[in-house]
Amino acid sequence: MEIGIDSFASALYGSNELTPVVAMEQLLERIELADQVGLDVFGIGEHHKKEFLDSATAVILAAAAAKTKKIRLTSAVTVLSAADPVRVFQSFATLDLISKGRAELVVGRGSSIEAYPLFGFDLDDYDALFREKLDLLLQIRDEEFVTWRGKFRAPINNLPVYPRPLQKKLPVWLGVGGTPESFARAGALGLPLMVAIIGGNTSRFRPLVDLYREAGARAGYKPNELTVGLHSPGFVADNDEKAVEEYYPGYAELWTKLGRERGWPPVTRYQFDSLIAPEGVLVVGGPERVAEKLLHHSEALGGVERFTFQMDNAGLTHLQLMHSIELIGTKVIPLVKAAKA
Repeated sequence: MEIGIDSFASALYGSNELTPVVAMEQLLERIELADQVGLDVFGIGEHHKKEFLDSATAVILAAAAAKTKKIRLTSAVTVLSAADPVRVFQSFATLDLISKGRAELVVGRGSSIEAYPLFGFDLDDYDALFREKLDLLLQIRDEEFVTWRGKFRAPINNLPVYPRPLQKKLPVWLGVGGTPESFARAGALGLPLMVAIIGGNTSRFRPLVDLYREAGARAGYKPNELTVGLHSPGFVADNDEKAVEEYYPGYAELWTKLGRERGWPPVTRYQFDSLIAPEGVLVVGGPERVAEKLLHHSEALGGVERFTFQMDNAGLTHLQLMHSIELIGTKVIPLVKAAKA
């Protein structure tokens, strides 16, 4: 199992202690440390909101590429529906050259929808935009000269797209939430699947992951060609008690705030405790508990090849995040590898 981090480049605007410049500097330090301690992948999301600095994902990853040697660098996710697939491919092909073959893409429709009006797209076309643009992106990936026609973009008539990446086939994952059609689409296309689970029990997604594998099998893909990844909130500290003590206050504040915006009830400690229990989605604890939970999640979903923590939206300090990354690299990853062996 590959293990890594996803970040939304959180920035505490209005704070005297953390400016956007410092927040970006600290983010790059965390990516550099993740590379040094042996994490497999680091992803940067895409938002167009004041509290995040990740609107130009490939730029951040390119800066990280210059500071790292081994870690794979990916989007998490690219909101493809509101982007031009040609420019997306060019940006990540360039990243692939800078990183010497370590670039990846996770593409999706986006659960944060602010990109649609910003770039002039209609939310009524939410799924149609994605289907069309994914088709174009995959064609660009597979063919240097492209002939293509669609509804939402000008046609392309036998034109080349440059640069080409160092990797023969730039990895493109499909990022999904809970929509069955998205799981089936990923399987039919033989794309690796990145499942974002942020609440409830992880096992409830097993039927959807099975749907992905069944759709892939019907399309002629072998089981080893169908890769499943899992993205969930989490945090690692020296022990279980310290992890909860440090993580819960910021988590409760964040999700209660989101609840006011989206109609959810406030977060309670009882609810949080159920989410950090073995069946719950939150991967919070000391290294031993976290390693056990990653293995449990993998078993619950029928095998997970990649897990990424989302941990920088819970009010944690840079030092807490750095220590957590160090623990993941030096303790969690060895524990998971030993158990798998």
